[in-house]
Amino acid sequence: MTAYTDLLARLPAEPKTWLITGVAGFIGCNLLETLLRLDQNVVGLDNFATGHRHNLHQIRDAVTPEQWARFRFIEGDIRVQNDCHEACAGVDYVLHQAALGSVPRSLEDPITTNGANIDGFLNMLVAARDAKVARFVYAASSSTYGDHPGLPKVEDVIGKPLSPYAVTKLVNEQYADVFARAYGFRTIGLRYFNIFGAHQDPEGAYAAVVPKWTSAMIHNEPVFINGDGETSRDFCYIANTVQANLLAATATHPDAANQVYNVAVGDRTTLNDLFEAIRSILEPRFPHLKGYQPVYRDFRAGDVRHSLADIGKARRLLGYEPSHRIREGLVEAMDWYVNDLGGEK
Repeated sequence: MTAYTDLLARLPAEPKTWLITGVAGFIGCNLLETLLRLDQNVVGLDNFATGHRHNLHQIRDAVTPEQWARFRFIEGDIRVQNDCHEACAGVDYVLHQAALGSVPRSLEDPITTNGANIDGFLNMLVAARDAKVARFVYAASSSTYGDHPGLPKVEDVIGKPLSPYAVTKLVNEQYADVFARAYGFRTIGLRYFNIFGAHQDPEGAYAAVVPKWTSAMIHNEPVFINGDGETSRDFCYIANTVQANLLAATATHPDAANQVYNVAVGDRTTLNDLFEAIRSILEPRFPHLKGYQPVYRDFRAGDVRHSLADIGKARRLLGYEPSHRIREGLVEAMDWYVNDLGGEK
């Protein structure tokens, strides 16, 4: 039995109250579904800046009415201190996912990114500290590694940030560290590496690559690859991310708290390989994809060339063990992608 399977067996008999910020977003609503299925009490906070009401509706339809009754939603903003304090009241664990993601967005509008990712983060830290929550788990980012060329990425070796977004995520880690030292507040940062899965938005200029490409292939539209396609990433399925959050919140190892951890698989996949994996999984349903090819264009500003995580620290201190590698995750998520994107009726 793994640490996670043991946790899943224990949690229903030990209901806690969890706060998920950004609960209507991609990662937030997946966390919500898992926790409600485990009969936990959940408070959700979102302002719908990037999240969607339909994500919450889909989770409502996926769980029982009794489980849904355990969820309390607050429409609010992490940049508003009163909203943060209201959300944290009576909470055992905070899973702080709310942020403005995307490197390109931060390059175009660094002030708004800073407001959500630094001001909002500090508001949540203060509110959670004042509410005396047991553990504050927050979404960090692999962008923190910046221009450091070493592979695989190890938590204590970083370079200079390459975007305003990366700066905000580095500042989050520094604030969390200061709160641990100054107030004895227990935090854990999770550096996400290219998360994908159900409920991920394929629309808009800042859409993640997996849903964006999947949508384009389904509708026989062009897929654009930035650069030569040999840029590589450590793509991580959402089920692994949910596992890491729950383990981080409940970890009992004496050295687990006040740390940052890579959340990934430990595999490197090129954009060319990702394209072919998605195409081959979809082709049996969509014959027009036979012989379908991508369109190559210039490299994108602020992007790192290669990314690969060392997940040894998360294995050792959290008991993290990825359940899905990239193709397994793509296969599992594809029914949702196809149905949600309207490819099959």
